Amino acid sequence: MEQLLQVSTPDHGDNSSSAAGGQTGKEQQAAGVGILLQIMMLVLSFVLGHVLRRHKVYYLPEASASLLIGLLVGGLANVSDTETSIRTWFNFHEEFFFLFLLPPIIFQSGFSLAPKPFFSNFGAIVTFAIFGTFIASVVTGVLVYLGGLMFLMYKLPFVECLMFGALISATDPVTVLSIFQELGTDVNLYALVFGESVLNDAMAISLYRTMSLVRQNASSTQNFLMVIVRFLETFVGSLSAGVGVGFTSALLFKYAGLDIDNLQNLECCLFVLFPYFSYMLAEGLGLSGIVSILFTGIVMKHYTYSNLSENSQRFVSAFFDLISSLAETFVFIYMGFDIAMEQHSWSHVGFIFFSILFIVVARAANVFSCAYLVNLARPATRKIPAKHQKALWYSGLRGAMAFALALQSVHDLPEGHGQTIFTATTAIVVLTVLLIGGSTGTMLEALQVVGDAHDGSLGENLEGNHNHSYVAPSYDEDSSSGNKFRMKLKEFHRSAASFTALDKNYLTPFFTSQNGDEDDDFDEPMPSSRRGGFEH
Repeated sequence: MEQLLQVSTPDHGDNSSSAAGGQTGKEQQAAGVGILLQIMMLVLSFVLGHVLRRHKVYYLPEASASLLIGLLVGGLANVSDTETSIRTWFNFHEEFFFLFLLPPIIFQSGFSLAPKPFFSNFGAIVTFAIFGTFIASVVTGVLVYLGGLMFLMYKLPFVECLMFGALISATDPVTVLSIFQELGTDVNLYALVFGESVLNDAMAISLYRTMSLVRQNASSTQNFLMVIVRFLETFVGSLSAGVGVGFTSALLFKYAGLDIDNLQNLECCLFVLFPYFSYMLAEGLGLSGIVSILFTGIVMKHYTYSNLSENSQRFVSAFFDLISSLAETFVFIYMGFDIAMEQHSWSHVGFIFFSILFIVVARAANVFSCAYLVNLARPATRKIPAKHQKALWYSGLRGAMAFALALQSVHDLPEGHGQTIFTATTAIVVLTVLLIGGSTGTMLEALQVVGDAHDGSLGENLEGNHNHSYVAPSYDEDSSSGNKFRMKLKEFHRSAASFTALDKNYLTPFFTSQNGDEDDDFDEPMPSSRRGGFEH
């Protein structure tokens, strides 16, 4: 009897091991199928994007094509009997998006930034991205709240309306920037759209997180002033962390002597690690990793990059362009698939319809009010024309950033509230990417900004004219306007020239091996990457 028991025990163990092994095998097979489908969609997206670009089909831009591929495959998986284990490989996880997909995209945005057109329009870009995004967030939130009070749409608490306003104000001019380059438009218009989108994401995230903290501490005595202080603390702290890491990397590469042949692998590895170090440092300190890695990219391109050997410069430029392009394409496929697979609250159609109207109004309030302020500070020769303002207003698409924050709101807000916001954001993203993105070429032609020569067309200015480093415009000190506010704005605008002089005379010689007389960095072409937003 004991022998029988001894024999049967290992048999039972073998059966359990076999079952566990079979389950593990199925999971591995599901993972393989899921990854295979992702690779196939990426290949299809790149090939289709190339065909569309080659035949100059502007009605279906590359980002729109990637989104449609994800929607199509997700829709087929939803109606078929696809195994749940395979579907899980396509769920849009906001942690994966923020930690792995977004950092290389944001870093490449800062790294590929052309300093000359960016800093020559720096005052306007900051006005649109910081002040303008704040205006758009508040206007959207207030209108959504009033719409709920008037029973036009689903009613949400005021703080949640402001959270929705913050997340939906994150613009993604995905297809717009690539079409700007294809058709050739004013370099200053391109710089405004690109620069605003780069800083806008960071601003929107900071606003959303600040409003989320306000909602969590609604019962405390926290006042509006503390909200402003908290936001400034996050934004300025993140900016400082990013700039600090960038300057540290510049000094390391300047004095470590890594720019020799047998240390190029080490040089490239260290350069690639610094951006992620900046991002994780900010996140670990409770700050914004997006703001931090963005300014790390700007500083590393301007200072650290010139301390690399020529081979390493070519490698890191190609590497970050490759990684960001893959991430950008995958984001749209990933987003399209998840939109088709997620459960949506389509019962609140009124909320979706009026939200679209409200963000159009809020975008107009953002662009035209900020353009008015910028034009107060600029001389007549450098004012933002009305047609450029309209193009800037039209280019306010919503994309992956708004989608990721909306998905996060499902976890942050009560059941029903977050789902309604997520559904509305999904509809807005699809409509803006497909409709507005597809009609951008027509819009540019209608506004007559294609090949605009106001300050030189984009195509001409991207070739790197070595004799036109930015000089701040002169102002008539005896202007008939005695408006102190206008003079303050002009004084702020003059600071761009002061920074250029400071950079040339002190910062560049200290952080790089250059003597400060070289302006190569300020003559870099505008990025060929599709992003200011998320484009390839």
